Amino acid sequence: MFCVLLKEVTFYDQNRGVYMDFLKRVGSWVNQLTEVGMGVIALGVVLEVLFNGAGIPFWPDISVVSNIMGIVGSLSNEGLLGLVGAFVLYHILKDRG
Repeated sequence: MFCVLLKEVTFYDQNRGVYMDFLKRVGSWVNQLTEVGMGVIALGVVLEVLFNGAGIPFWPDISVVSNIMGIVGSLSNEGLLGLVGAFVLYHILKDRG
């Protein structure tokens, strides 16, 4: 059994570079999708301010500003847990701008 474990560890060490490259690629995709999402949210806020939140021709019937206000309101209602959540969210997104 020890030999089998040793062979698995050796196999893992030989392919570690492949796994790390794959994880870096997936991480890059996640970062790019997050940036696109943040851009769409920013576009939604700007369009709602410009068009008073109604009648945007190509935008679905979604109020981005009220959704953001709802998230902030739910964080403020949770007390310390909401504060910790806001702190974590801030540190995740602070390097994106």
